[in-house]
Amino acid sequence: MKSFTLKQALEACNGKYYGETDLLERELSSIVTDSRKVKKDSLFAAIVGERVDGHNFIPSCIEAGAICSICEKTPLDNSPHILVDSTKQALIDIATAYRLTFQIPFIGISGSVGKTTTKEMIASVLSQKYKVHKTQGNFNNDLGVPLTLFALEDDAQIAVIEMGISDFGEMTVLSKIVKPDVCVLTNIGKCHLECLIDRDGVKKAKTEMFEYMRDGGTVFLCGDDDKLSEIKEVQGKSPVFFGLSDSCVYTAHSITSDNESKTDFTVKYPEGEFSATVYGLGKHMVSNALGATALGKYFGLTDEEIAQGIAEYKPTGSRQNVIKTEKLTIIDDCYNANPASMRASVETLAGFEGRRVAILGDMKELGSQENELHAELGRFVVEKNLDLVVAIGDLSLNIYKEARPHIDCEWFQTVEEAKLELYEMLTIGDTVLVKASHSMKFEEIVDYIKEL
Repeated sequence: MKSFTLKQALEACNGKYYGETDLLERELSSIVTDSRKVKKDSLFAAIVGERVDGHNFIPSCIEAGAICSICEKTPLDNSPHILVDSTKQALIDIATAYRLTFQIPFIGISGSVGKTTTKEMIASVLSQKYKVHKTQGNFNNDLGVPLTLFALEDDAQIAVIEMGISDFGEMTVLSKIVKPDVCVLTNIGKCHLECLIDRDGVKKAKTEMFEYMRDGGTVFLCGDDDKLSEIKEVQGKSPVFFGLSDSCVYTAHSITSDNESKTDFTVKYPEGEFSATVYGLGKHMVSNALGATALGKYFGLTDEEIAQGIAEYKPTGSRQNVIKTEKLTIIDDCYNANPASMRASVETLAGFEGRRVAILGDMKELGSQENELHAELGRFVVEKNLDLVVAIGDLSLNIYKEARPHIDCEWFQTVEEAKLELYEMLTIGDTVLVKASHSMKFEEIVDYIKEL
């Protein structure tokens, strides 16, 4: 953290302080919710979780060097603490104040699909010229965003902040914290429909970000998305569109893939064009790279710097991670799934040569449309003429019912049941896509078939 005292934190969250007054002038070394990350002069925020109550760790955190705790009830050891009604709200209030101590550009990124990949690419590109601070992992909600900001150091020159939501009003909370100078939206997909109802609802929730963009800010949108392409003006300025559509300011042509790890393409923009390579498969990866290109140009990078930044991007976690074993090529894309990301991954698989197998599982949080959206995916895999589809989960029975009359398709209710049969279903040389919502735990399938 940059210089930020316990007194500033107290004033920001409007809590009641219990402890020695001289501690209030001490500078905080960090603000954390994980007791394992406590160090000397940390401020520990006790969060009541589903399984663990952070209040139980306050004494050990003080012993480990924490200067104080933020809590909703008096600690057992009566150590220095700030008492608040809601620890999470206190963190939001403190993060809002801490953000205002920085004068650097803040980039807010969201979208139904590709926001993490786009965030990583933008950070990789901008890092060619600037000291960039970015969201780590999936710390993109009302707890993760404050923690991301607290890790921001004084020497940072640009902050790239991912913002994830599942309901109306949540983006408002995040945007009030971040107050982005630049907004980036990758797409409007069919996700979190339990709360957001339909794509118009998703659009309304995502674009709450614009209300809290700083005056004079700029919006970057993927022009391939029909909902985003409808946006003509934000705060009196036209958005900057990127994507594969010819109408986009930043677009691409001559797209080729080695069907192993990388995609080559030529970036085209009003002032010129240049060749680039992204380590990832599928046209959607090129679209994400074009978003990074647009931001790179906005912040004054050269073609060479942008191309280098795109090439240095590496997939994170289980996001289209291509694994080569002695017998199989595995596309590990099981981090999460919604209808748009499923279609993109199936499209990528369809481009491979040889026998193509898709192991697909349930997509969660789709509300009343969940059965039809899985059935649509079943019809889509038929269009792509895959050689084998293995559907797993109650909702994925809809995939099976649509696909089975037309292509080879099997259905299993659980991952455990599928693992018993996969050995017999896969053959040497297969390319296998593994994808489902994170709660399906498809990483178990990836680990299993890697050993076949």
